[in-house]
Amino acid sequence: MAMLLWILLGVAVLLLIILIAIYNRLVRLRALVREGWSGITVQLRRRADLVPNLVSTVQGYATHERELIETVTAHRADAVQAKGVGATAQADAAMSGMLGRLFAVAEAYPDLKADENFRQLQDELASIEEELAGARRYYNATVRDLNTRIQSFPDLLLAGPLGFKLEEPYADDVAALQVAPKVSFSAAAG
Repeated sequence: MAMLLWILLGVAVLLLIILIAIYNRLVRLRALVREGWSGITVQLRRRADLVPNLVSTVQGYATHERELIETVTAHRADAVQAKGVGATAQADAAMSGMLGRLFAVAEAYPDLKADENFRQLQDELASIEEELAGARRYYNATVRDLNTRIQSFPDLLLAGPLGFKLEEPYADDVAALQVAPKVSFSAAAG
């Protein structure tokens, strides 16, 4: 009888250790998802902070493109202020499209294309867009890992009761999100 109690106690301790390991793994994955989301918002803020400098540089050359310039300025922080993954992705896609149009306007101004400040801003935006793409990939990978665990046995037995839920991946099926806006200013492009 004592031997049976020891076996049951051993099984109970083993189950407790397994439950603790599952819980800790889910907590770690949720933290990685939050870290990934933070990386996206940091890059979106960097881009939003760059937009006023870019707009003021273009504005000096392209004064008759006022409507586009005002639209870009008005919507520069939409992705940062959006609530939720879907709304952020939609605002991000809209800003990428507007920036693409802004650079298309710049194509018509050879002096602007040659402006050192504009070229520096263009390079910085390209760098931010690359880092933003990397942040999106990282976030989606962490969401995939967490969602897989939440839906896999035995984790699914604990995930729901402990408050873990599926996370929404960053929807990059919008064409504007697939690539950074085209920012080529070579003489051959004009």
